[in-house]
Amino acid sequence: MSKSKPKKKSSAPLRPASIPKGANDKINHAIIGLGSMGQSHLGYVFDDPQARLVGLCDVYGSRVEAAKAKSAEAGQDCRGYRDFREMIDSESIDVMHVVTPPHWHALQCIYALNAGCDVWAEKPMTRTIGEGVWVVGAVQRNSRVFRLNTWFRMHSKFYGLGTEVAPLKKLIQSGALGWPLTVRLSAHTGFAWKASMWMGKTDLPPEPVPEDLDYELWLGPAPWRPYNSHRCSGSFRGYWDYDGGGLADMGQHYLDPVQYLLDKDDTSPVRIEANAPWPQHPDAVGIWGQVYMEYADGCKIILESCEWGEEETKGKPFIEGPGGKVYKDFRTEPGFLAELAAKLPEPEPQISDFNVSVRSRKKFALNEKNGFRSNILVHLANCAIRSGRRLTFNPLTLEFENDFFANSLLNQPMRPPWCLL
Repeated sequence: MSKSKPKKKSSAPLRPASIPKGANDKINHAIIGLGSMGQSHLGYVFDDPQARLVGLCDVYGSRVEAAKAKSAEAGQDCRGYRDFREMIDSESIDVMHVVTPPHWHALQCIYALNAGCDVWAEKPMTRTIGEGVWVVGAVQRNSRVFRLNTWFRMHSKFYGLGTEVAPLKKLIQSGALGWPLTVRLSAHTGFAWKASMWMGKTDLPPEPVPEDLDYELWLGPAPWRPYNSHRCSGSFRGYWDYDGGGLADMGQHYLDPVQYLLDKDDTSPVRIEANAPWPQHPDAVGIWGQVYMEYADGCKIILESCEWGEEETKGKPFIEGPGGKVYKDFRTEPGFLAELAAKLPEPEPQISDFNVSVRSRKKFALNEKNGFRSNILVHLANCAIRSGRRLTFNPLTLEFENDFFANSLLNQPMRPPWCLL
């Protein structure tokens, strides 16, 4: 059997969702993907007194050995694997961390969910909108809990904005800014710092595959291409086969709080347009200037990634409505809006501790449903960039109106024998 051939569905016993672990039981964690973000997830487990690490997996053998040694030093002795399916089938895992390139997210999340694991996944949630539909279905079908690893709707100061999301949410809920609202992401938040960073390269020469790497398993469902280190290091983000550039890399960090602020967790924009060179390269992600997204009620999001569109965000408010404006560091016009926000009731509480969700079986604040919707924002933007034209999107059918090419990006084929089940 080749290393990449899908195995039979896991036969690992499932822990019924109706019987959560006791308060004194350790929660068993395992991690797929031990690159730079995987090291962060190791830290999450090491720092959690409720967690026990039971498995580590990566297609690079040296990463597995290094992580095992690091785990042993932290008192978390566990086994290492090259194939995620073998780890899931062999270990008793409560929480699976999926920290691989996005072309693997859907397959690995679904395999873990079908085996009875709860899932803590990296952003973007999936490589395409269609793959996100499959993940949502697997979470619900298996009665699992799901966490997407971005947290700004819950706590911490929103990237570069100088304020947490809660006071913004209170002000918008009060109606003081009026409606509809326009949200701008760049000059106020620093969105552009990675949005134009991850560019792919064209005409890459073939290179020898490192002996340490199972390249066939690294590619998995992605199209076969000759190995080049630029495709497989952190710069994999610059290739459509695996990710969607800096917008996909950082987009959910910035866009998920906006979706929450505008109370759009159950819908998506209906009109999308991009200012970008066209045609885009079919393999390598290229540069873009702005993306404009509009919801059915007139609320707008403006994204900017480079100097072409500084006039769209520079010096302008982060949030603007007919009744007021909000700038960086929560400076408002008129000024009394900031004082008003301080007096307003706090937003509805959210579960921001994944242990609470795992034990209580209650949804995490950023879960498969609202995470799917903010994931859609990322891919709508990239679809507009790649199509080179204004798009009309139906938030219910999850399809573009009269655009064959844009719709072809919603469910891109997987390389056999990989498929979504």
